[in-house]
Amino acid sequence: MTPEQLAIETGYSRQTINKWIKRQGWKTVHKPGVQGGKARLIHIDAEVEQFLSTVRPAAEPIGHYFSGDQRLTALLLSSIDQMSQREKEQLSGLLLREGIRGVLLRLGLLEDRE
Repeated sequence: MTPEQLAIETGYSRQTINKWIKRQGWKTVHKPGVQGGKARLIHIDAEVEQFLSTVRPAAEPIGHYFSGDQRLTALLLSSIDQMSQREKEQLSGLLLREGIRGVLLRLGLLEDRE
């Protein structure tokens, strides 16, 4: 898991996660394909899980705010990034069951012409 992914899961900043990596001595490996050698993957083992169970989750994940004219794709991706894992699974299940047309119908954004 990358520090960014763990930050999203816990609601803490990426910088906080990187401090924990150094202070706790967590095992990391270089992320393949990233130039510069700074990108790391955290090995989520029992030690990391134990530490994470002792910290209180942040109240709310860090938001990504946009200004100006943004494409719908960027807005949707940002919204998904801010969802909890359970919310992501529920949305994924809904899309798989009903497809985008079914979701749009539920939202009242598409008329049922069948």
